[in-house]
Amino acid sequence: MNKKIILLGVIALLFASFFLFDLQQYFSLDFIKEKQQAFNDYYQQNTLLTLLMFFVVYVIMAALSLPGAAIMTVLAGTLFGLVTGVIVVSFASTLGATLAFLVARYLFRDTLQDRYADKLQLINDGVEKEGPLYLFAMRLVPLFPFFLVNILMGFTKLKTITFAWVSQIGMLAGTAVFVYAGTQLAQIDSLSSILSPGLLLAFALLGVFPVVAKKIMNKIRASKVFSVYDKPESFDFNLLVIGAGSGGLVSAYIAAAVKAKVGLIEKHKMGGDCLNTGCVPSKALIRTAKAVHEAQHAEKYGLENMQPTFDFKTVMKRVHGIIKAIEPHDSIERYTELGVEVITGEAKILDPFRVEVNGKIHTTKNIIIATGASPLVPPIKGVDSVDYLTSDNLWEIEEQPERLVVLGGGPIGSELAQAFNRLGTKVTMVERSPTIMVREDNEVSELMQSRFIEEGIEVLSSHDAKEFIQEAGENYLICEHDGEEKKVPFDRVLLALGRKANITGFGLEELGVEISGRGTIETDGFLTTNFPNIYAVGDVAGPYQFTHTAAHQAWYASVNALFGAFKRFRVDYRVIPWATFTDPEVARVGLNEKDAIEKNIAYEVTTYGIDDLDRAIADSSDEGSVKVLTVPGKDKILGVTIIGKGAGDLIPEFILAMKYNLGLNKILGTIHIYPTMSESNKFAAGNWKKAHAPEKLLSYVEKFHTWRRG
Repeated sequence: MNKKIILLGVIALLFASFFLFDLQQYFSLDFIKEKQQAFNDYYQQNTLLTLLMFFVVYVIMAALSLPGAAIMTVLAGTLFGLVTGVIVVSFASTLGATLAFLVARYLFRDTLQDRYADKLQLINDGVEKEGPLYLFAMRLVPLFPFFLVNILMGFTKLKTITFAWVSQIGMLAGTAVFVYAGTQLAQIDSLSSILSPGLLLAFALLGVFPVVAKKIMNKIRASKVFSVYDKPESFDFNLLVIGAGSGGLVSAYIAAAVKAKVGLIEKHKMGGDCLNTGCVPSKALIRTAKAVHEAQHAEKYGLENMQPTFDFKTVMKRVHGIIKAIEPHDSIERYTELGVEVITGEAKILDPFRVEVNGKIHTTKNIIIATGASPLVPPIKGVDSVDYLTSDNLWEIEEQPERLVVLGGGPIGSELAQAFNRLGTKVTMVERSPTIMVREDNEVSELMQSRFIEEGIEVLSSHDAKEFIQEAGENYLICEHDGEEKKVPFDRVLLALGRKANITGFGLEELGVEISGRGTIETDGFLTTNFPNIYAVGDVAGPYQFTHTAAHQAWYASVNALFGAFKRFRVDYRVIPWATFTDPEVARVGLNEKDAIEKNIAYEVTTYGIDDLDRAIADSSDEGSVKVLTVPGKDKILGVTIIGKGAGDLIPEFILAMKYNLGLNKILGTIHIYPTMSESNKFAAGNWKKAHAPEKLLSYVEKFHTWRRG
């Protein structure tokens, strides 16, 4: 028979016996008090034997992960006093923990690491990154139960000897607190003694120990990192923020609002990518393109002879005018009035406390890095010989391209491809995946691809871009599809293949700030880097490259930086929405079907076709759908995808519902104005309700009404 099965059976038998024979009654406070005198008498007469018996029982309890270790630790103080109790429990708990560690490793590690690698990733990363210090933190700060730490660490690759000695040291402080509490319980002989100063102190120590231990661990980590740096005696700033995009602006705003001395460093333009080269200019162009498209199809609205004419330079002038109109919201003047010291120039992080700008060194208690990201330029042969466009420099062109190749079928590529096509440019999209917008569910991707083709965009899906060449004064992109090459002529090419974090050129490499495998700054759940006073937010940190996510992270980073000594907040990524501003729009929050299947999450699907909505029909925008994923049999929302007119404006109702755990029944019971597009949300909830109607109950109700009619 398999040795593992035998061992598991023995452990299960011992564990079951503990409860079957009601042995837990001997590990209660009442039992200790009842037998306290007898324990003391036996201990006085059989000191070594009592210590040995206690040691063995404690080891068995810890090794089998049986409940009662905490009460036995208190009992050690009651029986043996502080010094002897701490010594006995310290070694017994370490030996028992190590045995549990070895058993868990032998029985389960290989299987669990293969099957649940993603769920164990957090622990594996911690062990690999900090090893003993990570375990020490888990031992010193009792966030996890004693037995759970033993078992979980057994699943990792931590060395046994390391586990043993770190556990011995890490559990010492907690052991002392519990043993001391036991020494005070031994003094209880009347009701009044419950309020004795010693006992009150013991309970106070038990209450504050986790908090104090956590502070100690933070101090140990900080001291380890900062030991090689000269910490200033005083600081110019409480917080320096590098980068004045969405994440940086919100970080500085919050710091100023709570009266901290904050500096905001920007080398280029206030407002970052979103204002100057991203969200704002692209939406301005999209709106103009939509107006042209609507005029060209005015017959939908009962109009005739609506062929518009326009000058591309004027269109781009409008785009820059809109940027200018919004600029004051993010301007130096506004933030100066808010109390932020805006510093223009290139930042250079010299150490965790010093940042140099324009030759001047500024000292700071904390740093937030919000340097954003830049368009990704792929390593395609010949790309450097092409005067390519990206979302950064696109807005500088004054002449409209006649033929535009858009490389990439994601959100940026899709939005701009449709906009330029509607303005009259011959657009060819090249996408490696079988469809554009590949992160969306298949029906969404296929609908958008069909719409693009219908509007005249040439969509080359499943095509790999191989090389840029020039022949006879013409530019060509060589693509490969099913083993065959295709030459795509173009005047300009737009690279829309994503963005890479801006992590070089301002001191991260020299300082040793850790970079993740995604090429972003590595941060923990509190947005802290491997330096306790350096934080990162927005595109440079990930995992989401959205303006609204950067602003969301900024609150956590700034509050943690300024008040983390008292309370830190773990960033909440539970409900992250986004939208692609094509026509029709696509908006999402939570899971879609692809995500749910990939993560093996059970779900139900409810849909409502917007072609049935009165307002959509009146607006001649009767296309798209609301698709809701819910927990099977319940109205709890797992995710929503909306495709249709104004989808980005419709989805906040579902974002709110998911954020505050409101189900579809609450949406169904909410009044929606008629006729509006928002009614589609209510009708989607109504479809869910119809699918979950209590048919049996309704049959009885029908009989009741029949009876009432006589």
